[in-house]
Amino acid sequence: MKRNLLVFFMIIALVVGAISGCSGGEVSVEQPDDSVAQQEDSRYPMVIVDGLGYEIEIKTQPETIVSIAPSQTEILYALGLGDKLAAVSDYCDYPAEAQTKDKVGSSWSTNTERIIEIYPDLVLVYGEGQPEAVEQLKAAGITVVKFMPETIQEILDTIAAIGFITNEDEQAQAVIKEMEEKRDNIIAKVKDQPTRRVFYQIWDEPLRTAGPGSFIDDLIRLAGGENIAADAEGAYPQFSTESLVERDPEVYLAPAHTSDKDFLTEEEELNLINAIKSRPGFSEISAAKNDKIELLEPNIVSRPGARIIEAFELIAKAIHPEVF
Repeated sequence: MKRNLLVFFMIIALVVGAISGCSGGEVSVEQPDDSVAQQEDSRYPMVIVDGLGYEIEIKTQPETIVSIAPSQTEILYALGLGDKLAAVSDYCDYPAEAQTKDKVGSSWSTNTERIIEIYPDLVLVYGEGQPEAVEQLKAAGITVVKFMPETIQEILDTIAAIGFITNEDEQAQAVIKEMEEKRDNIIAKVKDQPTRRVFYQIWDEPLRTAGPGSFIDDLIRLAGGENIAADAEGAYPQFSTESLVERDPEVYLAPAHTSDKDFLTEEEELNLINAIKSRPGFSEISAAKNDKIELLEPNIVSRPGARIIEAFELIAKAIHPEVF
């Protein structure tokens, strides 16, 4: 079960306390005293609590890393750790350098044999990943750490956590500071604007949306929108056309992709907007009547990682274009 990342920082506090000579913590780190290099490594071994509440021992500073999630790959690059990435998922395409890395499948189809061959110091997984594969990696003695952030704050906490694990605290804090400043600037722009009813389409058949507990719901709320699916059951539930028409979104958001294409031309985007409008009942909603069906770059808005503030800005601009 997922826990708040504040638990993680409780563990960090214990580690820092041990380093500075305090006692009474559950985590102890032996303080070396014979070299500067040893002092720099004094945080290892460490015990942390990851984003899903699992206690994990990090024995040494990770020098070889595998990421099985695009969002976490983007975080690693933002922290300047691209050179330590030995392999990534099949879907890791940003930044461009990620496409040159060895590929090890995905969260639901993980190539455990290849990962074990690489034998990395650290594997990052989104959510529970593929449970059988994760257990195989752990049985092989490979350290697996899981994160599944669902708010901007949890994403920032995840960046801080990965920075701590990899001994890149300074870079992590610089990244977080820049993201916080951009976030606050966007919030200031929309704070006095009228709240607008918003629907976010995850998929079309069946119609699926972003509900409570999803990072998209968090972005819509912070951007001055009212998510019409905020009371749905689950983070990514199905949503009926009847409920859509009844709740009448003023803004309809959808990623600019189809079942067979991740990136669309302008003509294909226009065709997709017209296709949405032509679905039974959809012509009745305000978003269709007022041409407020907005298509967003899919790989930015779908990844809870280092580009989440870009996603936030895209959503805010779609809801309140008048202030941008």
